[in-house]
Amino acid sequence: MTGTKIIPIFPLDLVLFPRQELPLRIFEPRYKQLVDDCMIGDGQFGVCLIDENNSVNGWNSPKLVGTIAKISKCEDVNMDGLQLHIETIGRNSFKIKRIIPPSIAQPVNYDPLSVEGHQEISEIHEKIGTEEKMYIQAEVEMIPEIDENISLERWEKLVELWKKKIIKQSLPQIVDSHSLNHVLEQYYLDTDLPTVDYIYSLSAIGAKDPNELQPILEAITMDELIKRVEELLTV
Repeated sequence: MTGTKIIPIFPLDLVLFPRQELPLRIFEPRYKQLVDDCMIGDGQFGVCLIDENNSVNGWNSPKLVGTIAKISKCEDVNMDGLQLHIETIGRNSFKIKRIIPPSIAQPVNYDPLSVEGHQEISEIHEKIGTEEKMYIQAEVEMIPEIDENISLERWEKLVELWKKKIIKQSLPQIVDSHSLNHVLEQYYLDTDLPTVDYIYSLSAIGAKDPNELQPILEAITMDELIKRVEELLTV
């Protein structure tokens, strides 16, 4: 039986796939605490797409499948502690078994971009105790990676579906297949040796909305993954 562990959770308006890079600008007190805790720990937290239908103590709730992000670099942008820039890379995906709410509920009319909003959160945090966690945590179970190979034939079929979708979506502007080959080159997707990472990247440039990518992340076999990508790319 797969074991579980408790990790910090960062709900975002995006889907992070394994081995993809994700830079983040951190300015909210609760996420600065998250980064601080990660930096004195194993440097890892969970990135989940925001679940628009639910909330946790008033804050954005995460979808139940996400990806571990490993911090590779952390910089204090202005050397004043007010803004951090971190670079991360995706690792394993995981499934949330239990959400642990943050110690602070979202204040009424909270503005995450304002100094006043940050001060309000910091003052509440000091009152309840600075050891309390302001961010969502979750007990999670790791999902085994898809380690199957994809044939060149199946990959080329996905590329053709992607091209057809882009060409149709661009109408009335005419986009030719040759110009789309340059796009594939720019994203390093012109290959004769496709892997699961290529499928994730092709999905990312074929989606209009991050919610379209969540089913791709949740696929646990190569056949299921390809089927869901085909559905995404079929106009």
